[in-house]
Amino acid sequence: MAGRELTSLRSPRVKAARRLAKRAFRRREGRFLAEGPQAVREALRIPGGLAELFTTAEAEARHPELVLAAERAGAPVLRVSGEIMAELAQTVTPQGLLAVCEFVDVPLGKALEVRPRLVTVLAHVRDPGNAGTVLRTADAAGSETVVFTDASVDPYNGKCVRASAGSLFHVPVVVGPRFSELAAELKGAGLTVLAADGGGRRTLDEAIDEGLLARPTAWVFGNEAWGLPDEILTHADEVVRVPIYGHAESLNLATAAAVCLYASARAQRG
Repeated sequence: MAGRELTSLRSPRVKAARRLAKRAFRRREGRFLAEGPQAVREALRIPGGLAELFTTAEAEARHPELVLAAERAGAPVLRVSGEIMAELAQTVTPQGLLAVCEFVDVPLGKALEVRPRLVTVLAHVRDPGNAGTVLRTADAAGSETVVFTDASVDPYNGKCVRASAGSLFHVPVVVGPRFSELAAELKGAGLTVLAADGGGRRTLDEAIDEGLLARPTAWVFGNEAWGLPDEILTHADEVVRVPIYGHAESLNLATAAAVCLYASARAQRG
């Protein structure tokens, strides 16, 4: 179990972890922070995925199995005071467990090697909470890859990691490709690129009825406020809109993604 409690913000290990709240330092170190027992549990499923674990005495007593698993995996376990945990954590009420994790993203080529049948692309998605929720939804719907384009939020942003509820550790994630190059790679891998946009000429119902969703598919979802720009729509094979039967102006990003991804999942399993 963890040894002497760290109580100073000047501790080199604490300072190094605090820096990971900033994207530039995450990129430089190839590491990110994941809070809470669920995130720690999922990180431990990846060999070498958990580099370091910070825990309070109270959390250590509540989750001894996670602390022991971290130690068995060779990750240093550092006990810190509640005050230090509050500084390290990015939530209002920290759960007392915070992991320093190695980046888990993979190159696009590796993700496409398995010839995925369902891929989720986030293009110009800037809100980390929405991005993490879409990642979680993609995982639940059986998407085999999730791509964050160069114009999207960092998937290792703390809010995005929390919103993914562990799915960041389940699904191959690709980070940073330009969409024009990405679209060519997706099509080359046999995927039909469908852009989800309110201005689409084809409805989701029509796409289902025509058998379009039974094909290997890459769904592209855009910005929460203004959708997908023209330069992305022109690279898509089809632009599809989710029909609105009531009086709502639109669906939010995560809901639209869930509707589209589950429609594809059902069609591909039918």
